[in-house]
Amino acid sequence: MRIHNLYADENGESHFRDIEVEWTSKRGTSRLSDRIPVECVIFRETPGDYDLDWHPAPWRQYIVNLDAGVQITASDGEAREIGAGEIILVEDITGKGHLSKSVTGQMRHSIFIPLPPGD
Repeated sequence: MRIHNLYADENGESHFRDIEVEWTSKRGTSRLSDRIPVECVIFRETPGDYDLDWHPAPWRQYIVNLDAGVQITASDGEAREIGAGEIILVEDITGKGHLSKSVTGQMRHSIFIPLPPGD
């Protein structure tokens, strides 16, 4: 399972990389990862004309898109469309941040899963 990861380097520039989930156990026919401590769960609804200027993430968090995608552009210029059902770990909490905009013009529902500070 691939997770997009947006992070800031030591100069404050944001970049993408991919993270592969490591499967550490098996239960029946399912494979499981280790547990990841999280702070809470936030449900979000974003209008279809969403187009945010440069901003850092407010905290480190996983974002799971449920029914529509978003285009995120890192400060190094790479743009990725994170589609419905995809996951991104945003960690660019310092520096220039990223651009974020709707790609389909439809309302987007997503789940934010903030990580505890210091993790």
